[in-house]
Amino acid sequence: MRLNSPSSGHIPGERPPIGLALGGGVARGWAHIGALRALIEAGIRPDIIAGTSIGAVVGGAYLAGKLDVLENWARALNRRRMMSYMDIRWGGSGLMRGERLARVLRHYLSDVNIENFDRKFAAVACDLRTGYEVWLQKGPIVPAVRASYALPGAFEPIKIDGRYMIDGALVNPVPVSTCRALGAHMVIAVSLNGDAFGPIGSSHELDVDEDDENDDLIDPFHLASQSINKLRPDRLLLKSMMGTTKAGKAPRLGSVMMSTLNIVMDRVSRSRLAGDPPDVFVAPRIGHIGMMEFTKADELIERGYRAMQHEIPLIQSVIEVLSQMPLGNAAR
Repeated sequence: MRLNSPSSGHIPGERPPIGLALGGGVARGWAHIGALRALIEAGIRPDIIAGTSIGAVVGGAYLAGKLDVLENWARALNRRRMMSYMDIRWGGSGLMRGERLARVLRHYLSDVNIENFDRKFAAVACDLRTGYEVWLQKGPIVPAVRASYALPGAFEPIKIDGRYMIDGALVNPVPVSTCRALGAHMVIAVSLNGDAFGPIGSSHELDVDEDDENDDLIDPFHLASQSINKLRPDRLLLKSMMGTTKAGKAPRLGSVMMSTLNIVMDRVSRSRLAGDPPDVFVAPRIGHIGMMEFTKADELIERGYRAMQHEIPLIQSVIEVLSQMPLGNAAR
């Protein structure tokens, strides 16, 4: 634990402003739902939330009062529903347009603007042209969170204020620094990469059962047994991206992309957190779950809940110490 202090003070005896940094991690981000549930249960209300990628989605939904809706949607996801949201685009700047997922977000959050939240919020993104880290703190929530999770190669960049934005996990996977800059005196960070590395070919892919006779995806090595109307390039690409790699075979495209993102997030977050560590670090044990396994919401939410619940006594202790500490005596 390290007691930190930003540039502005607080009155001793008052609870310090609490920041919650929700890290990126694609499907593993469902663990953030459980972490928030544990905080709510303990009566701990963050004053500032900064989210990267899926962390921005969950944090934004929470502040918009839609955490229940998001949790129900996540728990209802199955393989077929997940595939239905993957709208392949040929010749664009990403493999998927992302419009089908955006329609879901707009359905629930179309009338929500960030500046209308009752607490501070920032969705972390990256400017594609300059590589600068960008904190989206105003305007409609849907474009902001879409920009924050716009993984290069997978989704098209999102244009905001004349700039093309991509996934914030490339520059700040666990946005502790953002929380501090926005005024947090203590920061709770939820990292999805604490035990992130699993075997390539299983832990970073969405399982596709090649023997499922009802599956719309096609094994390109057995096309002869399939009807001609299934010879669609988009389905073949999805198979290449999401299909399970067989033992001893080279990893598929999806596995390579997710493993690469995992490496980048791990290395960048190690560097960023070494220079500016949170006061409480929460790392659910979810490394065995693949970054594309959106259908594992039940387990991810439970593991996120238990990880945060384990840290509640420490969080309460830090709050108590900082509440009694004048700003000038806080250690950095």
